Amino acid sequence: MKHPLEKFIYCPCCGSPQFIVNNTSSKRCETCGFVYYFNPRAAVVAVIRDERGRLLVARRAHEPAKGTLDLPGGFTECYETAEESLSREVLEETGINIPSAHYLFSQPNIYPYSGIDIHTMDLFFEIIVDSNVVFEGKDDVSELMWIAPEDICLDDFGLLSIRKGVARLLGREL
Repeated sequence: MKHPLEKFIYCPCCGSPQFIVNNTSSKRCETCGFVYYFNPRAAVVAVIRDERGRLLVARRAHEPAKGTLDLPGGFTECYETAEESLSREVLEETGINIPSAHYLFSQPNIYPYSGIDIHTMDLFFEIIVDSNVVFEGKDDVSELMWIAPEDICLDDFGLLSIRKGVARLLGREL
């Protein structure tokens, strides 16, 4: 697999083609000295459960992994905390205003987008809601559904980090 930095040939500051590998996660311009780090992008994942222990699962409306199962979530934005990002993403994708969330764990991921493998750090948060909550698949989601843990098939999840995260939540091996 090629490193995403290979796509960056010219210095974004001065335009010099002397933009060389500095270390495993950065490039340095030999002309102006600018150093660009390609670090993982933060993303949030909502593990939404009801009082019966069911998991709210989304069907992806777009590539990558269009049509496969996913959990609500997405990328954090500049000047946004992970918790603010989680609330925004859940509202955008489900219409649910979340009461509170509890951080669970993180999982590295590679998210293919526009011909580049975007390295992410997915932050999983648990949210408990009433099973009567009204939700609607919107934005990047074509469908939302409750699934009991025993009915979850890990292979139905299209993104590896989500599959690994759900496996961890369920105490299953991949």
